[in-house]
Amino acid sequence: MIASGHGTVDGRTAAGDGAALPVVAHTIGELRAARAALTGPVAFVPTMGALHDGHRALLRIARQHGDHVVVSIFVNPLQFGPSEDFDRYPRTLDADLAMCAAEGVDLVFVPPAAEMYPSEPQVRVSAGPLGERFEGAVRPGHFDGVLTVVAKLFQLVQPDVAVFGRKDAQQLALVRRMVADLNLPVQIIAAPTVREPDGLAASSRNRYLTDADRAQARALPTALTTAAAVAAAGGPPSEMIEMARKVLADAAVTVDYVAVVDEATFDEIDDAGWSQRGEGLCIAAIRVGGTRLIDNMPMRKAD
Repeated sequence: MIASGHGTVDGRTAAGDGAALPVVAHTIGELRAARAALTGPVAFVPTMGALHDGHRALLRIARQHGDHVVVSIFVNPLQFGPSEDFDRYPRTLDADLAMCAAEGVDLVFVPPAAEMYPSEPQVRVSAGPLGERFEGAVRPGHFDGVLTVVAKLFQLVQPDVAVFGRKDAQQLALVRRMVADLNLPVQIIAAPTVREPDGLAASSRNRYLTDADRAQARALPTALTTAAAVAAAGGPPSEMIEMARKVLADAAVTVDYVAVVDEATFDEIDDAGWSQRGEGLCIAAIRVGGTRLIDNMPMRKAD
């Protein structure tokens, strides 16, 4: 049965602040029934919940691109390694649904793991070589899990448009590649990274940070800004990376990687290549305490 709550506003439940709650589907059958009732273009935002201002921005962009907005909230076990934070990943469903209501979401799909994976999936999407570098090298199999669940959700929701954040730049590149390679009829919209007042990219994992951790973590956006300044002053990728690593070393954080890459292929751009193109993406991943954070920033050579 599709969740309905108490009272209705335009066929949906009324939230305490007067906003209309979205329809909430917990099973594939409920999702399909609710999706069939939506006419016109549908924009989709897949999430793992623990929604924050970055997600709010995705929802608002989705509203601009569809008559209806569908959100999924599902902590996908396939994309977590055995030593990662699946069990402690924040789950804040009531607050998530309140944000969805406030942003005019029409339908939220909140399946249990057994609904998405009634048995161990034997057929999965392979992320290929693009999924084996950087995040994929640090988290083997991660992107296979991401693309498998995204492909399943696209099949279930049948969206016209899907919105992904630029903070997860390698994920965005892989979703775009999957859509192109498999001829999926979904337009992918990239949303700008939302930053918190101290510069950290909005992330569900930021809530893991202690005050001391956060003070160290602020080195991540500072390092990227420093690299961007090097680029704007005419410096090559080797200097961008050197200066970014210096900022991170001074903050005593653990660095998984810092690189300057092509944002579509994630091929590294060396100094010779930079002289020919003059733009790319500086990507970085760090560990602070028990928390791992990623971020990126565009690099552009001075005119």
